[in-house]
Amino acid sequence: MGYNRGMHIPITRYGLPQAVLYPALVLVLMAVFFVFLPGLILIAAEVFLFFVFIWMLMFFRNPARKINVNENVLLSPADGTITCITEADVPELGGKSLCIGMFLSIWNVHINRMPCSVRVESVRYKKGNFKNAKTEESGRVNESNGITMTRLSEPQVRLMVRQVSGAVARHIVCDAKEGQNFKQGEIFGMIKFGSRTELYLPLNTGNYEIAVKTGDKVNAGLSPLIIYKS
Repeated sequence: MGYNRGMHIPITRYGLPQAVLYPALVLVLMAVFFVFLPGLILIAAEVFLFFVFIWMLMFFRNPARKINVNENVLLSPADGTITCITEADVPELGGKSLCIGMFLSIWNVHINRMPCSVRVESVRYKKGNFKNAKTEESGRVNESNGITMTRLSEPQVRLMVRQVSGAVARHIVCDAKEGQNFKQGEIFGMIKFGSRTELYLPLNTGNYEIAVKTGDKVNAGLSPLIIYKS
């Protein structure tokens, strides 16, 4: 079974006002350069600013995705590259947990989606540093936002998705609220301009297999990270 949630808008509302203001500023600069810069310098500057303009629009893109609902899997909460699969101590989940971390470059879609149908238990923001989001250390020391949730399907265990700022990303957006229910693959936020997203689940959550390895490319709401076995 799959679904597309509501009317699709190709630019995320989380990008406002940046998705309007930044491209507008670039267009103004292009107009100014056209008046004051000579010949080849003008052409080089205009080409550069044109690519900046396109990139800014692309960064806030919200591509249409059909979510094929399967509650036996945990889907990736973000687009990006798997950078670590490790164990971590997570008090919110009762201790030792599996962590799957993924790095989002400035070229990735930055929308975050729920890995399965869940009820949000808590949302905790933590101030921190802005180290390179490619490193495992960044998940521990950087500014972050942890969303603890409970699966609505069996096994009804707790999970956590952590949004982590990076060296460039300085703005975490999260719509999830305590007590709110989300469908699998439903959008709940984004991190602006390069970042990291992590999925945590307790090690004692039953019989499952890890469906990815370090270096794999994943897409939010489409790529399975965990497969629960009957």
